[in-house]
Amino acid sequence: MIMATELLYKENSSGTDDISSTKKRPTASTKEKLLRAISDDPNLPSLGGSISYIIQLSSSEDESIRQLSHFILSDVSLAQKILCLSNSITFRSSSTQAVTSITKAIFLLGFDTVRTCALAILLVDGMMSGKRAEYVRTELIHALAASMIGRELAKHSQFKDGEEIAVAALFKNTGRLLLAAHDHDKYEEMIACIEQGAHTPEQASMQVLGFSLNDFTETILEKWNIPASIIQAIKSKPAGTLSSPKNKQEWMQQATELSDKAVPLIIKSCASGNLELENKLLARFGKALDLNKSKLDILINDATEETSALQVNVNLLPVVKKGKISADMKDTGLHLNADEDVLTELILADTTADDAQVVQRYPSGKPHNASVLLLAAVQDVAEMMVANNYKLSELVMLILEHYYNSLGFRFVTLCLRDDQKHQYRARSSVGRNDPEYQKAFCFPAILSTDLFYLAMARDTDLFISNAAAPKVRELLPRWHQNLLPDTCSFIVLPLVFNKKPIGFIYADREFAAPEGITSEETRLIKTLKGQILTALNLK
Repeated sequence: MIMATELLYKENSSGTDDISSTKKRPTASTKEKLLRAISDDPNLPSLGGSISYIIQLSSSEDESIRQLSHFILSDVSLAQKILCLSNSITFRSSSTQAVTSITKAIFLLGFDTVRTCALAILLVDGMMSGKRAEYVRTELIHALAASMIGRELAKHSQFKDGEEIAVAALFKNTGRLLLAAHDHDKYEEMIACIEQGAHTPEQASMQVLGFSLNDFTETILEKWNIPASIIQAIKSKPAGTLSSPKNKQEWMQQATELSDKAVPLIIKSCASGNLELENKLLARFGKALDLNKSKLDILINDATEETSALQVNVNLLPVVKKGKISADMKDTGLHLNADEDVLTELILADTTADDAQVVQRYPSGKPHNASVLLLAAVQDVAEMMVANNYKLSELVMLILEHYYNSLGFRFVTLCLRDDQKHQYRARSSVGRNDPEYQKAFCFPAILSTDLFYLAMARDTDLFISNAAAPKVRELLPRWHQNLLPDTCSFIVLPLVFNKKPIGFIYADREFAAPEGITSEETRLIKTLKGQILTALNLK
């Protein structure tokens, strides 16, 4: 079978002069047919919107951490895959604790890593839906491998936000991917043309399609509102040996091109073919990117491991062959050598990840093993606080997310007093419709006899199992009844420092909770609240 990822490295051409005498096929019909097929694909509009949203989140803004966490949590499948990836041997940090929350994954792995992996997962889920063709799968594997090579290059970059090249590399073959998904015949014809050795990929797309597939990729990314810096990065430099980059944009172009062209070193297992490709890559990129054979080998080995882990978690079923990933994968497992088998047997068992899984829920949504989940939450937060390099927004999101997951709430928020505006308003939140609820969760900081003020005045933690009870309804303020009229159970945890109320944590469900809260759960809920009070005081 013809595989795009098995193509030998070819030097770029600054134009298409080599095929100027070749008769071109009609351009409009092929391009219009492909554009029509793409526009009719029900998955692509939402995929493009999601990709654009995540890419434009800036890792330098605290708000972006909350937005990324919320986006991932809103998609159960995506959240599960990110957590599985975070706990894989390749991606997991030196921490012995299992990663049980998205916020902790962001803290331990880094914002950029989680964002890049989320993009990769979205791309696979969006493109594989209803399209099981081998060519689509091949191009997706190529995209994942290129992105992981870019991620490794970014680690050694002198430029700020170098992780952008992992994003650029992920989408560099978007044109080929879409062609594979929507016109298999043209795709196969183009690949065959390249493999004959007479045309570069750009020339082959002109020959077979009548238009530039690279330009087509740019058009699609523009439609998806991808930032111009990333679109610019997928443009290849003229043929020949590259000089040291003069700026970040030029470095991104070089690094993205290398990431794309080095993919066969991960996919293929032919030593002679790999050596030839390595030599060509080093001749073109060695000086510019400060690479030699040793550095390139380390980079490819690390990227291979990361690609394998990512493929497992996006269900592209990788298998390792002689240190490389086969594009014709029939086995579903990663194979360990003898030393690794022995090591695995001797590892001290960590059952935290297994214990901290929701196995069964009450009708209210509360997990049966809530106390186990809360204990894991307290340990997570303590570990982050000991590290002492966390952002307050990260810690707050981690605690809210744990309340949300451990107790099965619909909506959880931290509401703090704003002395300048003389009001209480939600600052961070997790759950369904949380942006809408957070914006409206605001009320004056004046004396009142409603349930929220009484809880803060008396510094009393409240658990309401049935919000429809007459005594409870009498104490609910009008703003709460208007904003959350379907609330059936909730908690209010006042935050009081030096006898002065500074806010509270609020969480609710759409169902009554007659099972209540055990004494152990109460203790752990209070412990989490104490941790957030400590963090607010320290920061």
